[in-house]
Amino acid sequence: MTNYIIRRILQMIPVLFGVTLLVFLLLRVSGDPVQLMLGEDATAEQVAQLRAAMGLDRPLHVQYISYMSDLLRGDFGTSIRYNNQPALQVVLERLPATAQLAGMALLVAIVISLPAAIIAAYWRGRIPDYIASFLSVLGQAMPSFWFGIMLILVFGITLSWLPVSGQDQPGAVILPGLALGASLAGVLTRLLRSSLLEVMNQDFIRTARAKGLHPRTIIFRHVLRNSILSYLTVIGLETAALMAGAVVTEQVFAWPGIGLLVIQAINFRDMAVVQAVIILSAIIVMMTSLIVDILYSLIDPRIQHG
Repeated sequence: MTNYIIRRILQMIPVLFGVTLLVFLLLRVSGDPVQLMLGEDATAEQVAQLRAAMGLDRPLHVQYISYMSDLLRGDFGTSIRYNNQPALQVVLERLPATAQLAGMALLVAIVISLPAAIIAAYWRGRIPDYIASFLSVLGQAMPSFWFGIMLILVFGITLSWLPVSGQDQPGAVILPGLALGASLAGVLTRLLRSSLLEVMNQDFIRTARAKGLHPRTIIFRHVLRNSILSYLTVIGLETAALMAGAVVTEQVFAWPGIGLLVIQAINFRDMAVVQAVIILSAIIVMMTSLIVDILYSLIDPRIQHG
C-alpha cells in the first residue's frame, strides 16, 4: 500500500505541471492581464509600468520559468483586490468555509440517500420504492439555485427559522447545505439502489436467505458492503467538486467560500486569486481521488493496490 501511495503521488506531478501550464496559457490567451487589471481607461504609461513590474514584457518562455519558480516557492502572486495580500493566503482563508459547506452537503446527501436507497431496494416495485425513486428524480431535477431560493423564502423569510446569508449566525450552514445536498442525494439514491438490486440477485445472497439469516443481517452485512464501492466513488468525486467551490450556492447564500471568491476575483480581474483557486482545486481533486482508492481496499479486502 505504501508503494502504491508513493507512486500515485508521483503521478500527480505531471498532472499538476499540465494544470499550471494550462492556467499560464489561458490567462494570456484570454487577453492582456495588465489591461484586464487596469481597465480601458488606463494610460499607455500605466500599462507599460505594470507590465514591467509583473515581468510581462519578457519572452513567454522566460515568463513561464519565472512563474513556475514562484509556484514552487508557494508564491501565487498578490491579490489586487485584497490590498496586495498573497493570493494563496486569500484562498486558504476561504477554504474552511467551503469545507464546512461541503461537509454539511455531504451529510445531508448521505443521511437522505442511504436509508432511501435501502428502503427502495428492499421494497422494490412497491409504494416505498416509487416514493424514493420519485424524490430522487425530483432532487436531481431541481436546480440548486432555485431550491436555495425556495428554502430562503420558506425557512428564512416566511417562518424566520434560519439565517439566509453569511456564515456568522448559528445554523447559517443549514440552508445552503440542504440546497447543495438535495441534488447529490438524488444521484446517490438512484446509484445505490441499482447497486443493491444487482447484488441482491446474486447467488451468495440467495444462499444467505436459504440459510435463514435475518433480512437485516443480509442487507447490512452482505448486500450493502458489496454495493458500497460505486457509492463511495461518487461521494469522492462530489466531495472534490464541492471543495473546489460550490459557485452558484455560495452566490445565492452569500457564503464566504471559494466559489464566491472566484466569482468576485473574475469580476475584479484579480487573476492571481483565480490562478490560486484553479491550482488548489486540482490538488484537492487528486488528493480526494487517492483517498477514495485507499478506502476501496479497506472496505473490500479483495481489492489490492499492487
